[in-house]
Amino acid sequence: MPIFEYECTSCRNAFELLVRSDTRIACPTCESEKVVKKLSLFAAHMGKPVDAVPSCHTGGCGCDLGKCGSGFCGVD
Repeated sequence: MPIFEYECTSCRNAFELLVRSDTRIACPTCESEKVVKKLSLFAAHMGKPVDAVPSCHTGGCGCDLGKCGSGFCGVD
């Protein structure tokens, strides 16, 4: 049973929902069924030790390129 992310087109509320075959998809805030499924990123296990995983080149929290989380960071 996957968890999907949705956004309500009526009230702009973003929410997650565990979806089964019989799930009624509606906004938990305004109960509107006018929702769109958002594209979600997923986590992947790389099979490397934590210290072998590349980190941001700045060495701190955040990125001065403004591309962190976009898939275009370029850290190899």
